[in-house]
Amino acid sequence: RRSVHIIMSRRYDSRTTMFSPEGRLFQGEYAMAAISEAGLCVGILAGDGIVLAGEKKVVSEVLDNTGTAEKMYQIDDHIASAVAGITADANILINQTRLVAQRYRYRYQAPMPVEQLIQQICDTKQGYTQYGGLRPFGVSLLYGGWDRHYGFQLMSSDPSGNYAGWKAHSIGAHNQGANSILKQDWVRGHVTGGVQEAGRQGHEQD
Repeated sequence: RRSVHIIMSRRYDSRTTMFSPEGRLFQGEYAMAAISEAGLCVGILAGDGIVLAGEKKVVSEVLDNTGTAEKMYQIDDHIASAVAGITADANILINQTRLVAQRYRYRYQAPMPVEQLIQQICDTKQGYTQYGGLRPFGVSLLYGGWDRHYGFQLMSSDPSGNYAGWKAHSIGAHNQGANSILKQDWVRGHVTGGVQEAGRQGHEQD
């Protein structure tokens, strides 16, 4: 009976377009599992700006990574991003996001609104969960940006294409513990020592 259950579950494991009988898309869950192994990223929204911080894991002592920026990316003059997950997947999404932002700027001679940009990229990410022969992007992103419509904004997106706005949020390894600390330390519009405490919590759980 157990072997029958394993065989049945494998029918849905390799298919991004097929729901399991429990209503789950396993490939999306596996993408989230890959993100949970990446270095922690924390974002905090303040009244006069946004803080993005990322843990850059040392893969090897002999690796020369002084010229690489695998956690933080500038998308446009008014928006930046921190990533957690598969770096190669992140590069594809970041390049696509930059292209969309520059096309908007060229056409309208103005920076693209933050949520509009994120929504367009998330539509692309959602498509990779709906069509056969593709797999979800194994990366989550934290976006920090400003526009004249809503001011400073902190948002996150996941492999399914969902996105949400936050006052403080973290992605990557041990993000549940970090988010719990950020929630506890949130005091009327600011986080007291949230970045340092979230990073310390992540190291302790390692």
